Amino acid sequence: MARTVVITGAESGIGNVTAEFVERRGWRPIRVDLMEGDVCANLAATEGHVPMVERVTTLAGGRLDAVIACDGLTLPHPITLQVNYFGMVATLAGLRPLLAKGANPRAVAISSRALLMPNDPVVVAACLGGDEASSVATAEGKGEVDNALSKRALTRWIWRNAINGEWSRANIRLNAIAPGIVATPMTAAMRHDRTQRRGLNQAMPMPIGQVAHPEETAELLAWLASPAKKSCESIGRKSGALQVGERKKVIGFDDPNRISGELRVRMARTRRLVH
Repeated sequence: MARTVVITGAESGIGNVTAEFVERRGWRPIRVDLMEGDVCANLAATEGHVPMVERVTTLAGGRLDAVIACDGLTLPHPITLQVNYFGMVATLAGLRPLLAKGANPRAVAISSRALLMPNDPVVVAACLGGDEASSVATAEGKGEVDNALSKRALTRWIWRNAINGEWSRANIRLNAIAPGIVATPMTAAMRHDRTQRRGLNQAMPMPIGQVAHPEETAELLAWLASPAKKSCESIGRKSGALQVGERKKVIGFDDPNRISGELRVRMARTRRLVH
């Protein structure tokens, strides 16, 4: 039976390429986006969350095999926090009961290497507390409504839930990837403006000397959403990646003892940042 997978942000960028990629594999994608797709939903608004879940439930016949959450913004505006954190969490949590009825259920979200940038822990804690109005107000007051903050909060939420409670009891593998710079319409203006590109390269240096392409990211997302992905609690940094940490192994290594000392230090540092 073909895997049924919900993909948010599916009409542009990484989400669009991922939907096409999994469809070529014989999966059945349910596309969710703001204005187009199988389900139209404004995930920046609280009132858009429940109708999205209800519509997906109908289209999926009450069960899902995977969720790939790709929606996201990089605007210095409260809507970035509302989409990147609260919309993402509402999507994952709202569709979890459907995943619990699926075959080899998987959920994966797009975080960002920006999660390692400095941001205010008070605002991140407010997000994790679940109070959207308070979080947005606190962030606005501190001038901290940005992509880095929202991705730090999302990553911490995923890391906390991946091996605990309802997700693990239902045998749902919950993961995230943290790309560097990806060549999508969302990053086009920054990549094509010399001044912005210089700042972007300083903030997110690319060790391999080039940006990632959506096709590369889509392949990784599809693997994490497939039955082949058997372990959990991973945050993989795509394009200039350093690690994917897991409870018992590191992807790309058969033996954790082979990991270099530098990589161990960076993994430990990343864990401290997200917990």
